[in-house]
Amino acid sequence: MPDERSAMITQQRPAGQPSDWTAAPELIRDAAQLLWHLELSPDQAGFSADAARDFPLRVPRAYADLMEPGNPADPLLRQVLAIGEETAEVRGYGGDPLAESEFSPVPGMLHKYHGRVLLVVTGACAVHCRYCFRRHFPYNEQQATGGRLDEALAWLEQRPDVDEVILSGGDPLSLSDRRLADLLTRLSGIRHLRRLRIHTRLPVVEPARLTPRLRDWLTDNPWQTLLVLHANHGREIAPALTEGLEPLRRAGVTLLNQAVLLRGVNDDPDVLAALSERLFAAGVLPYYLHLLDPVAGAAHFEVPEDRARTLHQQLRARLPGYLVPRLVREDPGEAAKTLLA
Repeated sequence: MPDERSAMITQQRPAGQPSDWTAAPELIRDAAQLLWHLELSPDQAGFSADAARDFPLRVPRAYADLMEPGNPADPLLRQVLAIGEETAEVRGYGGDPLAESEFSPVPGMLHKYHGRVLLVVTGACAVHCRYCFRRHFPYNEQQATGGRLDEALAWLEQRPDVDEVILSGGDPLSLSDRRLADLLTRLSGIRHLRRLRIHTRLPVVEPARLTPRLRDWLTDNPWQTLLVLHANHGREIAPALTEGLEPLRRAGVTLLNQAVLLRGVNDDPDVLAALSERLFAAGVLPYYLHLLDPVAGAAHFEVPEDRARTLHQQLRARLPGYLVPRLVREDPGEAAKTLLA
């Protein structure tokens, strides 16, 4: 007999509820198709088939529609198109930039910071961002699914000092609504949990992911719930995203954003200010601005730390404090993110 916490999650939905998310948005997987859509040639855009071989291109059509045709330097295109610079070997850039393999007490779980754990619930993403710090992550061995999920939850049951669970991946919202609901039901049996945090880029690149059913799961649960988006540029805050987030905001879900500072994408005070303004207009609080994690294949996105500090100072000079994200770097083994400004 489920307890009250489980019942809050497993209750039946009204008749006529839209069908479950299929985890299959309309995707562009071929660079030629994407560049044809943008009226660009591979040479104009700098596309590299060698760079795309190990980390294939993957872009939702809804995200491609936000890109500017004819602009090879479009900041959204730059985030997803494989280019030749990715193949360069750069000292200090490796496959596990955050040393996550050292912080996994059981497969599929990361325990880096006090009081919270991260569950890697899937390796799937709707978009392959070229700077992704987990682009080389061993998902086959490090996913909290099946027996590994059982082991992770058993470990969590024995840790009353952990009161927050973070769902990550891949992208946790690439799971179907049904699978997410099943996962939340299982988590609801762990009495000492107080907060649920979901890190996702999927609503940014495919706003249709914010289905009414997903909104129900996010609001009808026994925890304080936080949805942490990942948007790097103001043009990613489309009207459809704002509309989809509104019911969550009204229901009391905390909406935050984490951005990554990327050369050629948002390393400009005007661009960063516009991102903060558009996020806040959508009900999302700018939370973190991360320095690039040094993952192999992404060195061409690096913004030097002194330049990052200058940009942050410029942002502070023109925006109210609540619109200025914390500038941080993640250093393996530290008790928290390193605050730079």
